[in-house]
Amino acid sequence: MIAVDTNVIVRLLTQDDEVQYQKSLEIIQNNNVFIPDTVILETEWVLRFAYKFKPLEICSALRKFFGLLTVNLINPNLVIQALQWHELGLDFADAFHLAQSQNYPQFYTFDDKFVKRAKGLTSCEVKKPQ
Repeated sequence: MIAVDTNVIVRLLTQDDEVQYQKSLEIIQNNNVFIPDTVILETEWVLRFAYKFKPLEICSALRKFFGLLTVNLINPNLVIQALQWHELGLDFADAFHLAQSQNYPQFYTFDDKFVKRAKGLTSCEVKKPQ
């Protein structure tokens, strides 16, 4: 198994550079690849800011990519949960943080929007410090 960086995934999803797209496609098709959580976060950020993808476009592209037989994640169920919450309005990074924190009773933040949007999504209560 090999690991890949954000730019390999972005080239594959955007096909904005034909040479790099073909190389990325070859890597993904011919190897079992590991995608670190940090690469997932960065990929969402690049697609949103550099390529102006909307949340639903990001979620759709990532779901298709993560569904490839050669793609391996640390915890696919948590990633899928984060994608679902992102579609419901949570910032992707916040959704990913919350998905990975579900085994804890509280998640503290100063982000009012995160507190409001996360209400009732999981037993891990997102709250502001008192």
